[in-house]
Amino acid sequence: MQGKSLSLICGSLTWLRDHKAKSLEARLEEIDKDSTAGGPDWVRAFAKKQQKEKLYQEKADLETRLSKIREKEKKEKERSELGIGGSRAKKRKGELEVEIDGGNDNEDLQFTLEDYDSEDEGGDSKSNSNGDFSPAVMEMMKRLGIPMGADIKDEDLEVPDEIKIFYCSRTHSQLTQFVNELRRVKFPPSFAQEDPKAIKLEEKEEIKHLPLGSRKNLCINPKVAKLSNPTAINERCLELQRSGTQESRCQFLPEKDDKVLIRDFRDHTLAKIRDIEELASLGKKMGICPYYASRPTIKPSEVVTLPYPLLLQKSAREALDLSLKGHIIVIDEAHNLISAISSIYSINVSLNQLERCQAQLEIYLNKFRNRLKGKNKVYVMQVTRILSTLTSYLKELDRKGGEGAVIAGDLLAVNGMDQVNFFKLQRYLNESKLARKVEGYVVHVETKEQEKQHKKSVGENISNVSIPTLTHIQGFLLALTNPSAEGRIFYGKMEDKKVACFRYMLLDPAHHFREIVEEAKAVILAGGTMEPMNDYMMHLFPYLPKERIRTLSCGHVIPKENLVALPVSKGPSGREFEFTFEKRMLPAMIEDLGRAIINLCLVIPHGVVCFFPSYAYLEYVVSQWKKNSGSMGKSIWERLADRKIVFRESSDGSSVEDILKDYAQAIDSGKGGLLLSIVGGKMSEGINFNDNLGRGIIMVGLPFPNSNTAEWRARLEHVEKVARDSYLTDSSESMPSVPELEAIAKAAGR
Repeated sequence: MQGKSLSLICGSLTWLRDHKAKSLEARLEEIDKDSTAGGPDWVRAFAKKQQKEKLYQEKADLETRLSKIREKEKKEKERSELGIGGSRAKKRKGELEVEIDGGNDNEDLQFTLEDYDSEDEGGDSKSNSNGDFSPAVMEMMKRLGIPMGADIKDEDLEVPDEIKIFYCSRTHSQLTQFVNELRRVKFPPSFAQEDPKAIKLEEKEEIKHLPLGSRKNLCINPKVAKLSNPTAINERCLELQRSGTQESRCQFLPEKDDKVLIRDFRDHTLAKIRDIEELASLGKKMGICPYYASRPTIKPSEVVTLPYPLLLQKSAREALDLSLKGHIIVIDEAHNLISAISSIYSINVSLNQLERCQAQLEIYLNKFRNRLKGKNKVYVMQVTRILSTLTSYLKELDRKGGEGAVIAGDLLAVNGMDQVNFFKLQRYLNESKLARKVEGYVVHVETKEQEKQHKKSVGENISNVSIPTLTHIQGFLLALTNPSAEGRIFYGKMEDKKVACFRYMLLDPAHHFREIVEEAKAVILAGGTMEPMNDYMMHLFPYLPKERIRTLSCGHVIPKENLVALPVSKGPSGREFEFTFEKRMLPAMIEDLGRAIINLCLVIPHGVVCFFPSYAYLEYVVSQWKKNSGSMGKSIWERLADRKIVFRESSDGSSVEDILKDYAQAIDSGKGGLLLSIVGGKMSEGINFNDNLGRGIIMVGLPFPNSNTAEWRARLEHVEKVARDSYLTDSSESMPSVPELEAIAKAAGR
């Protein structure tokens, strides 16, 4: 991780600073060129000098402000370490108190749909940029002078969108490690002065870095941040923006009158390199939401770090107002890229969700049916018919049993669903906020019932906010509009094998990644396990000529003489190790596996990391190891603990950092450590098991999925088709064999 990260940082930032210097030289040449035409020599010379000084002054002003902030924060840190001061930051506003009004007829107005004009559906019209208010409500708020929440754009805040590097990785811990590496390097300033006496610039220009994250990472409202579910946090945040009165809005939300505070937050963010936790702490200290206040900081930044979903999902980029045009995209751990895009745009809808959404909509219609007019009535009836059709169709498939593929055309043909314009329906659902109004009214009704029965308080109900069911189903309806070649629809059971569901699986990620590729100046895919590269060319860049794609491969950091790889085919008792799907649960083989690992821990010093194919299999193996072995007196688990201190990765929210810290301490203590981890899990990528942390690596079986399922048969067919098309396009390459195609398909979904 360290070598790769430093290589990416040094190479990309060196190019960036050189590019900025050349851009300045080009601008100065334009000034020289423009000043040669017309007017006396002294006028042209004065105009040239004035324009150059203006360029330098803008740069000097920003660097001076950032330098003062760095010095101020340094002194504050020194005073804090000496125990001087210690004053807490004052709150901008009082504690947020949210209550649900009740007991009057006007309370239903918040759940009533605004009039919807079909003339607004034309392609030239634009949805409101605020995203959470209808045009009528925004116009009313404007007349009354009410600030409109996160709409914080202002001409004074706008700065040039300088070319920057977007660094993207899969996990939060990987981004944190990258930020730590970023702090280690220093670069010369990008602006070289002709007359350094005229305007003083620093000899070293600090890297201007911005970490972007989700509301879950950046929310500083204690009553919202305490919600454990990220979707609940998002929904609660949006609710507090839609509140009609100033008193019930989130007190940390930036407003138009907060220009100075927003600029101050921007300058403090750029003054030093911060990780996502430090950005959240800065927001708390300054009393402003870092999730929204960080948006004006994007343009003047040089490096922006963000997780996969914020870059790869178009709706997330639009929500952040993130433009990739002309910038550099670096995607680390890119061997996950194909599966990450497929996961983001794939979706499951269960029969329970369809039935719940139907019931919620019926409750809503019982109250508001007579108030629905015009297009509102048309679209709500369309949603009702679609839900009814999907529910009945899935029930019929469930009665047949098993699993299989659903042809989208056959599904849409039922009850005339193909007559519905899904694109217009999607726009209506987005602009009318029907899902939130339906969910809000149902929760309102349930809360009133609970109050009558004295089962729950209003505050407890609020804390259980979840994503509206219709919003989830809306994602599935959007998938139905995709071309059939991009993905397939399946039916079967959820992972718990109890509830029937529809599953939309994206097969072709190239379309969703193409917009990023075409907007960016360059896209860099970096990773330690990127071979064979043909997979990425076929599945991500099939439309690009090969001369536009460049590859670079480096050798392993470990010398060959320091590395040995040995297959262990038999256990201590002589039993064959066959970790196939059919045989991997055999208790005798799992016991022999434990004994083999015990023996390996006897000869491998310090730290040993053992990888399993899945969390479920690891849990089963550990449960078998904990059973008493009879005559031996101790279980396999107890005997492992005698050799080394055992640590285990968990699928729940346990901290990776805490586990790794304890693992390192166990090794330093001399006892040694055994870390049981998962392929593709939190500890399989971006973690430096250097030196004593990883003297031995054990791999149990291979994390291949069941290739007999309908989904994987479809994936294999798609891979065969892509490989066949690629072969026909370039006949100089040999056609992959069936085993090679199966390996490619399994790698694509790993």
